[in-house]
Amino acid sequence: MEFPTIESCVGHTPLVRLQRMTGIERNTILLKLEGNNPAGSVKDRPALSMIKHAEARGDIRSGDTLIEATSGNTGIALAMAAAIKGYKMILIMPENATEERKAAMTAYGAELIEVSREAGMEGARDLAQSMAAEGRGVVLDQFANSDNPLAHYEGTGPEIWSQTAGRVTHFVSAMGTTGTIVGVSRYLKEQNSRIEVTGLQPADGASIPGIRRWPQEYLPAIYTDQYIDRVVNMTQQRAEDTMRALAQEEGVFCGVSSGGAVAAALDICREVENAVIVAIICDRGDRYLSSGIFHNR
Repeated sequence: MEFPTIESCVGHTPLVRLQRMTGIERNTILLKLEGNNPAGSVKDRPALSMIKHAEARGDIRSGDTLIEATSGNTGIALAMAAAIKGYKMILIMPENATEERKAAMTAYGAELIEVSREAGMEGARDLAQSMAAEGRGVVLDQFANSDNPLAHYEGTGPEIWSQTAGRVTHFVSAMGTTGTIVGVSRYLKEQNSRIEVTGLQPADGASIPGIRRWPQEYLPAIYTDQYIDRVVNMTQQRAEDTMRALAQEEGVFCGVSSGGAVAAALDICREVENAVIVAIICDRGDRYLSSGIFHNR
């Protein structure tokens, strides 16, 4: 008998029905629980994909140093994947990330470098590239690496199609690196071009982990809008309120971007009939406890 490894546990996450929050019986909202991945987020999929494909191409080999800019989930996932595969990992992130995220990265053995809140993810990305230019390691570059959306084209998308028996009519996802929405949408639209895809970006003034509105010069190279039918500007308050309601009314404990995705799914639910709407729950709420956002307001 051959027992599974931790690597084999990435993916194959549950798809569960929203029970109490819809108030509309004519439609079904389903949540893809990506927090059930081993390192706790949807980013486990592209992290493993980027390392495995880089190895297959001969771009990296065990013992090398990898460098990546991250706002949190990709860094944690890469730290886990590097530990599995035998790489040194340097992660660069803004200093305002939650303590849980920082602690998780270092728990897997990664070295953490922080940039200022003002420098943000753009500054983290610039630093990663300059370190690579100095020969200090290899940048996998989740923002430009086609193995990022490929993980969702080969994994997340087919899982959603199979788990809904091809009945999915709408797909909703936050947009950060955009790997999830691009990869899943490409697969789903190849199966049924009528499936409607909605992406989330932050409304003016919102600061939602995992959702970004990129300046044009930093727009991820993997992004393509051909698979996205609508982009929603999500407010901080609406995303946080929905996130807390998910925990208290549905028992789904997730982060703010997932709350935003469900808020958008609820809006779609009020507009359509006989729909099966799938929203990505990209991580778990325990990653955000120190921020205080689960306190009732």
